[in-house]
Amino acid sequence: MKILVAGGFGAGKTTLVGSVSEIRPLRTEEELSELGRPLDDTSGVETKRTTTVAMDFGRIDLRPGLALYLFGTPGQDRFWFVWDELARGALGALVLADTRRLADCFPSVDFFEQRGIPFVVAVNCFEGTDRFSPDEVRDALDLDPGVPVLLCDARLREDGKDLLVALVEHAAARRERTPVRTPART
Repeated sequence: MKILVAGGFGAGKTTLVGSVSEIRPLRTEEELSELGRPLDDTSGVETKRTTTVAMDFGRIDLRPGLALYLFGTPGQDRFWFVWDELARGALGALVLADTRRLADCFPSVDFFEQRGIPFVVAVNCFEGTDRFSPDEVRDALDLDPGVPVLLCDARLREDGKDLLVALVEHAAARRERTPVRTPART
């Protein structure tokens, strides 16, 4: 099963994939450069020194023959061309939110809503930042009431696992509510 981990620049996608993966995650991180400075808005995440330029990849074996494949998406607009390919066949997505830069979530939310891909919003609670309730975040992002909003620390394996369980349950519940279309007989 394929799951995407999406969100804005610096929201914690690489950290989350690394914290839950049972294999050493594949990372395509590069140092932020002077050439990228005009393109990479680091306000609110001034200490960030690297960025994902393609994807992160991790895996969790659920049982023999069944695994979750985690694909962390790049956060900047200039790398969005890989999103359509990564999203193909995805069960769902975790959208990581950073309340210091909450507006950075809108493109991810829009992407998954437009494609009908189930998603859960996971608010990564960074140390020293203001805390907001899931309902406050839901209102700020103008989410449908059925979209789960959860609080987490992307560094903690248990939090990551809880997010993945919530996403799989949400995707399964959505699938049960969506009627299967069968071709008309002629």
